[in-house]
Amino acid sequence: MAGATLKDIAREANVSIASASRAINGLDNVADDVKQRVLEIAKRLRYVPHGGARSLVMSRTNTIGVLLPDIYGEFFAEIIRGIDVAARARGLHLLVSGSHGNPDEALSIMRAMGGRVDGLLVMSPFVESHDLASALPLNLPVVTIASQIGAGRGGISVDNFGGGVTAARHLCEQGCRRPALISGPSRNFEAEERRRGFLSVFDGEPPPVFEGDFTEESGYSGAKSFLTLAERPDGIFAANDMMAVGCLLALREAGVSVPEDIAVVGFDDIPIARFTSPPLTTLRVGVFDLGRRGLEMLVATLEGEDETTTQGIIVAPELVRRESSRHK
Repeated sequence: MAGATLKDIAREANVSIASASRAINGLDNVADDVKQRVLEIAKRLRYVPHGGARSLVMSRTNTIGVLLPDIYGEFFAEIIRGIDVAARARGLHLLVSGSHGNPDEALSIMRAMGGRVDGLLVMSPFVESHDLASALPLNLPVVTIASQIGAGRGGISVDNFGGGVTAARHLCEQGCRRPALISGPSRNFEAEERRRGFLSVFDGEPPPVFEGDFTEESGYSGAKSFLTLAERPDGIFAANDMMAVGCLLALREAGVSVPEDIAVVGFDDIPIARFTSPPLTTLRVGVFDLGRRGLEMLVATLEGEDETTTQGIIVAPELVRRESSRHK
């Protein structure tokens, strides 16, 4: 029988539609013999439960909400890919949206997702993001990724300060005496921590800083700006790989050799970092794994696992040495 309905199952099993639904959804308030009879008939008739109806019975939507600052570029593509792989392995669906760095837009999105998702993964690293916690529904499980919300039982954060320190020390070890920084936007907590860590290594006159916005264009502009200085840098730390890609292009167009004239270091280790010219030295944070682990942490919360399994995780960036910084 093709296209069998729950009503068909109930009629053939000689039970009510409600009893057939409870049996198919594995609920306890149905007799064992009824459950067995209903399941056998459902199998024989090749019955496929309706996802929406099933979610109402089980009080679950089998959908996870994902809120990111943006959905453009390799970094966010890798985050989403990690979340998606982990979600598909568990039969879950994703509802993805970007806030474009606007806390008001993020608030509107989270309210819109209420009742449509079982839990929420949020990445909102902007300094105003802590205000979002008070707007979240109390019964909506939330796991944060590199955010300042702190609204969930668990979260994943990156040691951005330590990463900035590592980048600065690496340039110094490569013999760079005039380092410079292309930072992320000042409203971004992660960017500020990378800036703070990088500058903490140097005594006296601080290195020159160009404030970018994590895009290739701002990395390109930052490198162009440094090249106009009376003493141009001999090492540049771009606070994410996309800005480093733009930086490399600007240096190549200006006839500057990397790393012989200027060493370049990025942050994130997105897939393209291995294929730049020259290949980019960077701080690896495991972008794919940030998404995957975030989803797994949220699922653990949804399934009521012990709180020790959903405590926060701090990721320490790992220096990946490639040709762009071999300055000596």
